[in-house]
Amino acid sequence: MSLIRSAELSATPYASSEMLGSKKHQMMYVSESYSGEDYDPKYFIDSPSEDTINPSSYGVSRNLYHTRGSSINTENPFSTSESELMDGQSLDCVECDEDKMRLKLQELERALLDDGGDEEEDDMYVDGQWVDQVQITSHDSPKASSSSDSNLSSISTNREVSQPPSRTPKQLLFDCATAISEGNVREASIIIDKVRQIVSIQGDPPQRIAAYMVEGLAARMGASGKFLYKALKCKEPPSSDRLAAMQILFEVCPCFRFGFMAANGAIIEAFKGEKRVHIVDFDINQGSQYITLIQTLATLPGQPPHLRLTGVDDPESVQRPVGGLKHIGQRLVKLAEALNVPFKFRAVASRTPLVTPAMLDPQPREALVVNFAFQLHHMPDESVSTINERDQLLRMVKSLNPKLITVVEQNMNTNTAPFLARFGEAYSYYSAVFDSLDATLPRESQDRINVERQCLARDIINIVACEGEERIERYEVAGKWRARMMMAGFTSCPMSESVTESIINLIRQYSERYKIKDDMGALHFGWEDKSLIVASAWR
Repeated sequence: MSLIRSAELSATPYASSEMLGSKKHQMMYVSESYSGEDYDPKYFIDSPSEDTINPSSYGVSRNLYHTRGSSINTENPFSTSESELMDGQSLDCVECDEDKMRLKLQELERALLDDGGDEEEDDMYVDGQWVDQVQITSHDSPKASSSSDSNLSSISTNREVSQPPSRTPKQLLFDCATAISEGNVREASIIIDKVRQIVSIQGDPPQRIAAYMVEGLAARMGASGKFLYKALKCKEPPSSDRLAAMQILFEVCPCFRFGFMAANGAIIEAFKGEKRVHIVDFDINQGSQYITLIQTLATLPGQPPHLRLTGVDDPESVQRPVGGLKHIGQRLVKLAEALNVPFKFRAVASRTPLVTPAMLDPQPREALVVNFAFQLHHMPDESVSTINERDQLLRMVKSLNPKLITVVEQNMNTNTAPFLARFGEAYSYYSAVFDSLDATLPRESQDRINVERQCLARDIINIVACEGEERIERYEVAGKWRARMMMAGFTSCPMSESVTESIINLIRQYSERYKIKDDMGALHFGWEDKSLIVASAWR
């Protein structure tokens, strides 16, 4: 409410003395006693304008008095009925009333400014929040400064700011990811420091995943994700702890293990009636899947078929520093000999995109099976390059006319999703994985720490920190893989009931929280309601 409107109320018989003696006043001279239709929001939330605050030698209040007071001579401050009564009064009475009006205004000014008393401080409510307290002083006040700057409001820095409730590591992570996406590097750095102080790789699952994901965010800010990922995965020889962790992951996290088992079950069924079988694998890893396959073949009735296994060896793969596929092949040959399973191993030293049909040496009398277990997501697709190595590889395999193709992949979208959506997807996925590890390994288990640090951390960092060709871990959801396989000319080959039932019986030995579901011929393995691994077969 303006000072003029205050004067109007004080000059009328309807204005109470409480209006002049308000205990507290709001910024822009709004008295708390005024409310309802007399409330003028303009002077409550707007910033001071030249009409309301104009520093001069007379002070803020004097200038406002003269600026607004001049309009009294041109605007009738009374109601219509009161003006009619004044028409009959003499000029002397009018002049007398003007003198009374001036006195009333001066009394109102002293009351509002509390001239001669202690100044009171009030907060000002602007844009939905309370801002710093403002203290208004008059030039006549003994506390006013002699400087012209003292005519302006003095800002109090002693206001107590209410602190918001502490945020969880998850909330801080998403705050940080949002800040990074908006280019707010300073805020993101502050949040990263906060998260690092409250998380631990030995804490509960939310703390542990936060400990690794915050490093991914830090690597993204420092553009060091590519180098950190390569250090974790490729450039440095894997230690015995790393190799042991990879094996433990497949054993203690059933979803990964069951993915291999589902693929093996489909492969063994394809062996029926075949004397010679050729399996091509573009990522054998440590050969764990084929150790189980050979052991299963040895237990089947009758003579097992002759098995030839071709492994493609990426020159920068994790296996090369410890002997590469040649060393893994030797172990598999010895195992097959001990179990009387006819077996031959052949390694192809080449990067996957450069593999040609001739390099795989297909034979006409062999049933060809191609296994893609946790490998296809490493191939860049059309979102990375127009070459689209992912679909190109599938079309090349289709040209070989295989009897069966098996695909095992992690069920999440870290391929085409933008950064924030990808961050949320990764958090949801790995939260379930970390939670499932708690159900199989004690909190203080060194094996659990090794699995998470050696196997899962590198994927998290690459997903969060890297973009473009540097982002290698490009997972897709089951529906997208299905579309890709069909576009390449493959048809779905549903898993048999015997394979599904055997895996269900094994799942029960771990935890009831592990789930299995058959969806459109593919087997989904998950933790509670979160699908983690999908295994499918195609022909």
